Amino acid sequence: MPDKSRRALQIAIAVAGCVPVGAGLAGVLTGAAMADLPAAPYPLDLHVRYLSGLLLGIGLAFWGMIPHIERYGQAVRLLTAIVFIGGLGRLLGVMLHGFHQGPMTWALGMELVVTPLICLWQARVARATA
Repeated sequence: MPDKSRRALQIAIAVAGCVPVGAGLAGVLTGAAMADLPAAPYPLDLHVRYLSGLLLGIGLAFWGMIPHIERYGQAVRLLTAIVFIGGLGRLLGVMLHGFHQGPMTWALGMELVVTPLICLWQARVARATA
């Protein structure tokens, strides 16, 4: 059973990692235009590209742990905390400005639900393989 759960976790991380890698790469390459802000001021565009680079890095870090995911509990918890805190920031924006349908809904789900569940799953797999 531990091997099946470990393999399923690896697949889940590979699939879920497509979100931050894809969105991060898109933001790095297109800047604020990614958020339909084609005439965004220069500083906003730079900020979007920077934050997108961080998102890309988080996704790549998760992907880098896939081969030996059971060994990376501390790193998974750290990355999960970073993603979750970012999700709380996004949730604050929703509370201040209202809910917006579309990609941001999926982002909130990834940040506040999926990533913490993956973290819990990783801890379970690590315990089972220890």
